[in-house]
Amino acid sequence: MRRFTSLEICAGAGGQAVGLEMAGFDPVMLIDDDPHACATLRANRPDWDVRQLDLLEFVGSDHPQVLDVDLLAGGLPRFPYTIAGKQPTVEPKYDLLRAAIWLALEVRPRAILLENVPALVSSPKFTELREFVEDELKNNSYECLWGILDARDHGVPQRREHGVLVAMRAQDIGAFHWPEPVGGAATVGEALWHSMASRGWKGAAEWRLVANEVAPPIIGGSKDRGGADLGPTRTKNIWSRLGINGSSIADDVPGPDFVFDLGAARGGLPKLTVPQVAVLQGFPEDWVISGRKTARYRQVGHAFPPPLAAALGTSLTRALSAREETA
Repeated sequence: MRRFTSLEICAGAGGQAVGLEMAGFDPVMLIDDDPHACATLRANRPDWDVRQLDLLEFVGSDHPQVLDVDLLAGGLPRFPYTIAGKQPTVEPKYDLLRAAIWLALEVRPRAILLENVPALVSSPKFTELREFVEDELKNNSYECLWGILDARDHGVPQRREHGVLVAMRAQDIGAFHWPEPVGGAATVGEALWHSMASRGWKGAAEWRLVANEVAPPIIGGSKDRGGADLGPTRTKNIWSRLGINGSSIADDVPGPDFVFDLGAARGGLPKLTVPQVAVLQGFPEDWVISGRKTARYRQVGHAFPPPLAAALGTSLTRALSAREETA
């Protein structure tokens, strides 16, 4: 099967990009405004063309290599599309979803894949925005599909729903099918107990039996918040039930003298490290995350799980290939 080209916007730590790479897409350019994310992308794929740019300032016609790619893909920042808490209104000209659609109409890819929170797909709050997307794309010969996919249905050891927009030309979209769930997601204990035991912690085997569910959603947090932790109180309570102290991120896994004690509140529970969180997001084991701990954790927490991106990418390559085979 031939390989396809892509333009990646809001690329972050590369979760979507590496998943799409597994499915047969090679990026001609990747764009992100975060220096740590750009460093991560360059560290793992030195041959990728990574640009530290603001999407709102990117002009596709200034970069001929991005025009007419097979796929424009991106995991847009979840602010302001989350319905949790009160989110300030964002002017349309600063709305990154609108910016992504306008860029797509300039680039003219064969397919568009944009990921965000489920609310963007399902909430009445965003009906007008969805209508804007559909109208703009329909007027330019694209058809839209909206879907909500759970990462754990695609082998990721984490229950986290993702809202997804797929748009393709009318002659291609009939061959696209949402990826079927494959199941088989490991529990937190199954996914992490080897790393938990790697410094001689004798309690790792016992801990594995307690951590007997897939992880709750990994919460990346905002740059405006303090240090790295595993989310709000409700989520931290779920982590506690799984034998994890979610109050912060550890520099290393437990040593041989760590005492595992479910009855001692969070003080008797191990914390996760950034590499362990990356495992729960489905990153390849050799994927390097650049920056200091908090910056690294946020990159991982905001990422689109690579196995889910690979599943969507495979559905896209099949649809694109089907059209070529019948042409």
